[in-house]
Amino acid sequence: MIELQHLTVGYGEKAVLSDINQILKAGQLVCLLGANGVGKSTILRTLAGFLPPLSGKVLVDGRDLTSLSISERSKAVSVVLTERVEVPYMKVRDLVGMGRSPYTGFFGTLTKEDRQIADEAIEMVGIRDLAERTIDTLSDGERQKVLIAKALAQQTPIILLDEPTAFLDFHAKLGTLRLMLRLAHETNKTIFLSTHDVEMALRLSDLLWIVQDGKIQTGTTASLTESGILRHFLGDEAANYSAAK
Repeated sequence: MIELQHLTVGYGEKAVLSDINQILKAGQLVCLLGANGVGKSTILRTLAGFLPPLSGKVLVDGRDLTSLSISERSKAVSVVLTERVEVPYMKVRDLVGMGRSPYTGFFGTLTKEDRQIADEAIEMVGIRDLAERTIDTLSDGERQKVLIAKALAQQTPIILLDEPTAFLDFHAKLGTLRLMLRLAHETNKTIFLSTHDVEMALRLSDLLWIVQDGKIQTGTTASLTESGILRHFLGDEAANYSAAK
């Protein structure tokens, strides 16, 4: 679980969003929606520990994120970013195995148990047939699944993803969000992702965070529809999504 207490996020001294008080629970897929430039990536990078809070706290299972060592943080939170992975001669199995690095010590040697955990992550994501392929031979959708498997192999209770469907076709987008929903429910992990794929987020997420007008509004698709928040966010597009959930 992640708890945000009076959190202000931003770069340098410039605040992007202020006084955020929210909770991300285990076993849920939560989708973060908002226009470009409203602070979605800033929130994610702050929760990942890449950016320090300007004020307030991020608590991970009751512990202040800023008080955790790099090792402790890497065992609590795994991150899948938008950047394209370019490791042309590395096999899928080896990249997924890199998720075990917080546990392998200085030389990064995988034990039998580490290899088993990596294999289980590969099975869970459904990419066993890709395990011996090299990364450069994969489609964007396949690469995304590999990175998700790597995050699973890291065995963190929290997974953060920044625009995981950004460069995927429709079917790969849908498959990725369905996968994240299943993993959240089956593994009881906290999965929090940003996306511009609004319709899919409305249909598949357990909870939505909508960033608009310098505030974060949270709720299910149904509750945000009933309150009028979703219509305000979507504007003229609201009618297209009225039956989403």
